[in-house]
Amino acid sequence: MDMIRERYALSCDRIREIAAAQEVAGIYKEFYRKTAEFVLLVVDAYDNMGKDTGLEAMRAQNAALYADIMGENYALSYANPTTACAEFGQDMGQMLSFLYTELRAMIPYAFEQRMEDMVIRMELFVEIYNAFAYAYSETALGNLPEKAAVPNIEDIKETLYWFVSDYSETDARQRVQSLVDADCDFAVRIVMDSDLNDISYLYKYGEYVSPDVEKMALYLNALPEERIQLMADTYTEGYRMGFVKAHIDLGKKETVDLHYMLGFERVVRAAIDNFAKMGLRPTIYRSENHIFTKTVVRKKGYFGADANKQFLYDHKDDIALFLDKRLVNRKLEVLTTAYEAVKDKAAKYAGPAVIEVFGEAPFAPESRKEACSLDEAQQKLSAELKGASADIVSRYINQEERSFTIIAFPVPSIGAHFQEIFDETIKLNTLDYTTYERIQGTIIDTLNRAAYVEIKGMNGNKTDLRVALYPLSNPEKESIFENCVADVNIPVGEVFTSPVLEGTNGKLHVSRVFLNALEYHNLEIDFREGMTADYSCTNFGTEKENKDYIRENVLFHYDSLPMGEFAIGTNTTAYMTAKKYNIANLFPILIAEKTGPHFAIGDTCYSRSEEVKVYNEDGREVVAKDNAISVLRKTDPSKAYFACHTDITIPYDELGSIVAYDKDNNAYPIIEKGRFVLAGTQELNAAFDD
Repeated sequence: MDMIRERYALSCDRIREIAAAQEVAGIYKEFYRKTAEFVLLVVDAYDNMGKDTGLEAMRAQNAALYADIMGENYALSYANPTTACAEFGQDMGQMLSFLYTELRAMIPYAFEQRMEDMVIRMELFVEIYNAFAYAYSETALGNLPEKAAVPNIEDIKETLYWFVSDYSETDARQRVQSLVDADCDFAVRIVMDSDLNDISYLYKYGEYVSPDVEKMALYLNALPEERIQLMADTYTEGYRMGFVKAHIDLGKKETVDLHYMLGFERVVRAAIDNFAKMGLRPTIYRSENHIFTKTVVRKKGYFGADANKQFLYDHKDDIALFLDKRLVNRKLEVLTTAYEAVKDKAAKYAGPAVIEVFGEAPFAPESRKEACSLDEAQQKLSAELKGASADIVSRYINQEERSFTIIAFPVPSIGAHFQEIFDETIKLNTLDYTTYERIQGTIIDTLNRAAYVEIKGMNGNKTDLRVALYPLSNPEKESIFENCVADVNIPVGEVFTSPVLEGTNGKLHVSRVFLNALEYHNLEIDFREGMTADYSCTNFGTEKENKDYIRENVLFHYDSLPMGEFAIGTNTTAYMTAKKYNIANLFPILIAEKTGPHFAIGDTCYSRSEEVKVYNEDGREVVAKDNAISVLRKTDPSKAYFACHTDITIPYDELGSIVAYDKDNNAYPIIEKGRFVLAGTQELNAAFDD
């Protein structure tokens, strides 16, 4: 640690010199001055951490740290690749924009007092600056033109590359340890030790704190204790029931990792107390966003508000500057090493308990040609890295011995009816599961007789799909569909299966949908023998931009993905809540998937836990867990999984029909014109009538 402190002091001194005078070519002076001043702002936060400065001073500090990427400021920021490339050219602009962005990742490290993570970035900045300063001095001595006062761009790229490669090990070690080791308790201590009535605690994380985050905390602080306890109980009981239903012994586990947005600490504190009664200690890690770990579209851990979603989107593929086979191998090697170091703790990790939020302004990203993007070879490497990383994790965290739960709540930015919507959401999360279990059992009884299901759209929806179903050998004891009530996925309201890929064909179309926080207009996906064969949307002006958008964010750079899930959502109450408050476009997939049929692209719902026996409440075993891709785990595991699962829902008002057909082509209508018509399910239509 003494060595790190010495490096920190030296870096601070050098960066102060850079802020005072920039001995580089003229066009780069402003970049280095502003960047050095920003680093010193973060250093000041680090050096003064722990001092009680009061709420207003903490607000001002938080605003200053994030100001550069917020609102109109982003247009002038070096974090904006368009701005940087206009100033320095495409290649150098991308690299300096990346460098500036990576330095911004130091903000939360300052609050976490993670000196080493700050030092390595400060040293990188100094090293890059020194290369520019040296080139400039050589130019001056040799009386050369100023354009020669810039270092070789390949040398700069190599310096950045080795930073990413060398420190991948440090990042992997910290990231894995924070997942499974409850002694990594930075956030836990904020939740458990702070006076939550004093919302200045929000600023202890170092995350961006928006007015909406403050409002959320204040709202929860105003709720009676029994209301908070109800929320926490629903959340933690769902988690416990996930283990019960899967016949997994929770008593062998020691840690649960909690995911939440800042502002929900009062609920999280109550949940931690509940988990303690189950014998579980919490791990709470930050949803990090730097070159080693990008969590742009689906955040994991705790997180603040987004100061600028476009900024995050612009830099989601910065790894394209460096990604090659050597780096992929390095990342896989250090991930294995990191898990090996904590393998005993990893074996006792129970799984995530997630609080999602909804209601933030919808985000439709701009496509910037200056932003880094993966070439075709890198796309394949990225997919390889994603799949192989998941394989490594599964070796140390047995997916068949863990579970999870997810619950969602609105945030104040959802609008004037926030409190009403919040109350409605609590009702949704606590609906009587026995009613849904009975009705969904009726649907499953019909589907268990079926060989395939046809789904067709209406009101402009072009969906026309045939989904092939698993053939049962013993219908008295087996089921194709799982009856999903309120355990791992809260709220209640779906029956789902892994479809048979062979014989699953047709078009899926949704006029507007949000997937992993990104908006899609007129999303169409064509399936051939259960695999994605073609896709399009109308977000951007060209076909290429639209296809690239889907390939990057739905297919995750794979050439094709299977239909991993077919489900019928039954939560008409949630659907009508969305209609009543005009918030359908704001619902998270957790709730949206219950408001119509949905289809998942990627792995099945039973990915890496196919051997765990799952039973519906009627005692029948769910046997449709595999497809022709996932079954490859028995012969070639590297081809069996994709480490992604994206649900796409057709809303009832675009749903023309769902009809099941048996092997003799006898038809069993389940939904017609957006209404349930199967005998025993019509009471679901009461929400529509109300």
